[in-house]
Amino acid sequence: MALPKHASPLERIWHYTYLVICGLIFLFLIAPILIIIPLSFNAEPYFTFTEKMLRFDPTGYSTRWYDLLLTFGMINPDAPRDASWWRDVWENAAWVRAAKNSLIIGFFATLLATALGTLAALGLSRPEMPFRRLIMAVLISPMIVPIIITATGLFFFYSWTGLANTYTGIILAHATLGIPFVIITVTATLVGFDHSLTRAAASLGANPTTTFFKITMPLIMPGVISGALFAFVTSFDEVVVVLFVAAYDQQTIPRQMWNGIREQISPAILSVATILVIVSILLLTTVELLRRRSERLRGLSPG
Repeated sequence: MALPKHASPLERIWHYTYLVICGLIFLFLIAPILIIIPLSFNAEPYFTFTEKMLRFDPTGYSTRWYDLLLTFGMINPDAPRDASWWRDVWENAAWVRAAKNSLIIGFFATLLATALGTLAALGLSRPEMPFRRLIMAVLISPMIVPIIITATGLFFFYSWTGLANTYTGIILAHATLGIPFVIITVTATLVGFDHSLTRAAASLGANPTTTFFKITMPLIMPGVISGALFAFVTSFDEVVVVLFVAAYDQQTIPRQMWNGIREQISPAILSVATILVIVSILLLTTVELLRRRSERLRGLSPG
């Protein structure tokens, strides 16, 4: 908010002091990210800034760790980089295989979480729904209960049902963690929903299915997509549940990073972290754009 022209000197001092305090807090929160990004270009196998990096010597910077993401685990990493080399990357590179697993698991977990979370939000938004608060508390409990407790419960349940060490089990577990985010975002969208539109559609002869897909769904779509993005990010970053319910060869990117930290310290982990930060920024930007679009559809000015 801009400072008004009639502000007193004390108000001006507090205004700029407040901006400085907010800037310092923001810098404190993003400092770990700001450190990781340049360290991922370190030419040496260290997690610290070398003298060459501090002097901005070009020889102190390298993309070798990004290249290692492609070559680690390959059968013949030194071969000419032709079609067969890229085929070797796609089939055998450990980080590429982990990325494929994360994308596949995240995609199906997001679909399941979005469908179930949207249905739950639609039901919870109806005033005649009995025990709304209790059901809401149960459905969003996975984001409140410590993840280690959820992972332990899933491990024992999957061991009993035979879902342990299966991709189906991992997808269901990630969907469980993503559903609360979908419920919250869709429910927030439905708060400003004009139900007179659905009543008008019904009065014109539209059945409930037509009303939902022609009226309700287009209006709540920004909230649904926002919830889906949050569910995907939750699945893409999850490591504790994967450690409990996945087999040793079912590697995802977070689990591969965990193994890299435990078995061998390599700056390649910083390269992966940098890529994940960029992806997260893009997803959060998309969420913000969808929020603004949702406010415009509801007649509100984005703030």
